[in-house]
Amino acid sequence: MNEVILLKQGEIVLKGLNRREFESTLMTNIKRRLPAFGDFSVYSRQSTVYVEPLDNSDGESCDIDGALEMCKTVFGIASISKAAVCEKDNDAIVDMASEYLKQQLDSVRSFKVESRRADKSFHMGSIELSQHVGGLLHDRFPHLTPKMQDPDFTVFIEIRDHAAYIHGPAERGAGGLPVGSGGRMVALLSGGIDSPVAMHMIAKRGVRVLPVHFFSPPYTSEMAKEKVLNLAKILSKYCGHMTVRIVPFTRIQEEIRKNCPEGLLTIIMRRFMMRIAEHIASENRCTALVTGDNLGQVASQTAEALAAVEQCIDLPVLRPVIAFDKKDIVDSARQIGTYETSIQPYDDCCAVFTPRRPRTKPKLDEVLTAESALSISELVSEAIEGVENS
Repeated sequence: MNEVILLKQGEIVLKGLNRREFESTLMTNIKRRLPAFGDFSVYSRQSTVYVEPLDNSDGESCDIDGALEMCKTVFGIASISKAAVCEKDNDAIVDMASEYLKQQLDSVRSFKVESRRADKSFHMGSIELSQHVGGLLHDRFPHLTPKMQDPDFTVFIEIRDHAAYIHGPAERGAGGLPVGSGGRMVALLSGGIDSPVAMHMIAKRGVRVLPVHFFSPPYTSEMAKEKVLNLAKILSKYCGHMTVRIVPFTRIQEEIRKNCPEGLLTIIMRRFMMRIAEHIASENRCTALVTGDNLGQVASQTAEALAAVEQCIDLPVLRPVIAFDKKDIVDSARQIGTYETSIQPYDDCCAVFTPRRPRTKPKLDEVLTAESALSISELVSEAIEGVENS
């Protein structure tokens, strides 16, 4: 029995003259991940990407189920179906549906058939084909009750250019746009819950993400850094391969604590992060910064504090989770698989030298005056020179 994976495109179908570029990026992303599961042919027709197993010269079969699970994490896909392939013949379609979907049809009490005739030369219309196949399936599975509204199971038949495809209900894809179609951005990745979710969300809009993490030994441990690298590894199944830039941040934090008012420590620390991230973005042709800021969640994420933090850079700062409830962010983290890693008890540099009474509505002139006691250019340059790639 021949099986293929049918990947229905999402927003890509709404694109105009540059649609082929989006399709090409999507198929490149799929092809890059498939070799781990065997040899597959990947091609696109009629807003659908086909992932078809190929015969292996060594006699090894493809892991089509593994490939199916992988495809669920590829942005740009609206729905996914594993389908059986047969010739465009009435009897062949009924035989294949009976064989391929037997287990599902045996286990339910009601069903219906939905057909789509993409090949308009096929001799039956969609409704006629559904009625024909449904009647014959009912003969073969007499325990089933035809039910047009809310059946237990739906048999789908797609008549396409070269074959007929039979499958059950489609599974939901990752949605969004293909990674790489929306440019490149630097994402500030901490060990918390919010920033990995923000990275996932911006990658879903087609952005290729470059993660940057600020590391402050001995105040933060190697376990804290390893935690962040594990988060990046989890996210890579959605975002593609990523290299994390690890920025040494100890001296900057010590200088801020030594020379600046306690209430402004976090604001000034975050301004340094922005400057360094902007420099890394410039070196890597990135167009924006991405953070996990959530309005009002902590003292440094008030509207006034956020404005003071980003005043020191020119690049736009995107905040995908800015208006989410914390529960929404946690739910998203659980869904994408980062939550259990994020809650491991290894603090990152944001927890170092936390002020007892942070300023929630800092005035910019006060921040600039406090920063004047620091050698900003020297500190930034030193941190950038010490960046490690992991």
